[in-house]
Amino acid sequence: MHRDKIIDFINGYLDDKNIKDAAQNGLQVQGGAEVGKIVFGVSASLEFIKRAAAAEADMLVVHHGLLWGKADIIKGPFREKINLLLKNGITLAAWHLPLDKHPVIGNNARIMKMLGAGGLKPFGAYDGELIGFKGAFARPKPLPELTRTLRAELDSNILSFNFGKKKIKTLGVISGGAQRMFEQTVDSGLDLYITGEVSEFVQEMARENGTNFISAGHYNTEKAGVRALEKLLRSRFRLKTEFIDIPNPV
Repeated sequence: MHRDKIIDFINGYLDDKNIKDAAQNGLQVQGGAEVGKIVFGVSASLEFIKRAAAAEADMLVVHHGLLWGKADIIKGPFREKINLLLKNGITLAAWHLPLDKHPVIGNNARIMKMLGAGGLKPFGAYDGELIGFKGAFARPKPLPELTRTLRAELDSNILSFNFGKKKIKTLGVISGGAQRMFEQTVDSGLDLYITGEVSEFVQEMARENGTNFISAGHYNTEKAGVRALEKLLRSRFRLKTEFIDIPNPV
């Protein structure tokens, strides 16, 4: 399958041209034209690229790429990453906010689905984009049940501040480092907020506002969308695919 056909399909499916983002979405490093195997991952770390090269990948698809809105000097580990890609003829493509906010395969929609929430509506304003979702359960669910589900499905250590309702009806989800968007959950009157990272202020904000906050890890909350995109491309293009997990507790 031709590299550009795959990238054009993902660009269109995720509607990235209509999404404002600090990241460079789509093609980042051009490798060979023909693609037989795509390796998926969360972040284009040096360790990930090394393992993908060893796995004989023709293309890498990640959530956190190498290009972030400013020109970096090509030196050190950054140079080593690019050199490894070029030497092996590997294409690198990345989708950031488009893969967070997609209503079907996005990180936040997938987390909502694994928890069994419905009635999803865009939620969480970030630089002019609504990147998460809010929703509700048909019947309230005990908070420990949701924690167990996240721990099992995301293979994640959960940090939970439980100062609100013990049975959850409404919730908001914004994956990654969205702890500073917690206030939007409070203002919306939701019973629970789920994100990836946590900061010092969060515990007392939860206590003071009588609400619940779950941190499930930046990395771990952003695996679901990448895995869903892998499944979609494997089905559509009949390609070999592999997800390479570089565990990260943060």
